[in-house]
Amino acid sequence: MTTTAPLHLYIGSKNLSSWSLRPWLAMSHGGVPFEEHVIPYELPDWVDRVAQHSPTRKVPVLRHGDVVVWESLAICEYVAEAFPGARLWPEGREARAVARAVSSEMHSGFADLRRELPMDIARRHPRRQVSDGAARDIARVLGIFRDCRARFGQGGAFLFGAFSIADAMFAPVVTRLLSYDVEIDEVARAYAGVITSLPAMARWSAAAAEEVARNPHITAPAGSSYTKAGGGATGSAAAP
Repeated sequence: MTTTAPLHLYIGSKNLSSWSLRPWLAMSHGGVPFEEHVIPYELPDWVDRVAQHSPTRKVPVLRHGDVVVWESLAICEYVAEAFPGARLWPEGREARAVARAVSSEMHSGFADLRRELPMDIARRHPRRQVSDGAARDIARVLGIFRDCRARFGQGGAFLFGAFSIADAMFAPVVTRLLSYDVEIDEVARAYAGVITSLPAMARWSAAAAEEVARNPHITAPAGSSYTKAGGGATGSAAAP
């Protein structure tokens, strides 16, 4: 497969589909050319439409010629290899290892945070009481932000200085912290400002607001996400 073949990224509704946002942001900010195909959640035949492109009947899914890649992190990894000029992983070995570790942790963990504070970019909610599990998840996220910025962030404003897949993986969490008025420290607040000010994030957020204005009651279709035994969705979920 050559990088000259067009990439097609199939995603769910932008206000709710955090897993769709992750590879979309990595590719958009990384300057990787691709064609976006939004399959709106409100379609009655949503699952059937997704099944035309995805072997799992879930989004996101990437098609690159004959290659089909599902799962958000796998899509990001594929794009990083196919388009090395995008520099989607840190250059240093230690930084790259940690970036992969925290990206994998985001991909598989934080079940309570996902369940209790689902992505809802276009809306702002009053601060709410969360479970002990969600509070631990939030504390861990804030700890990751502090640690990565302190150890690897000297070369720029992102977790590892320059933008990387790790930033794309945590961007939906940043939106949750803001949407639900979660109390955060100064490091997280500054980092949230960096993420939300990205032109690509501004475009995604504007599209999310248009979705909600068109249909304020939109929800994710039943069966559109992977669910682990602990209740958390994994990385090819339509939502949260």
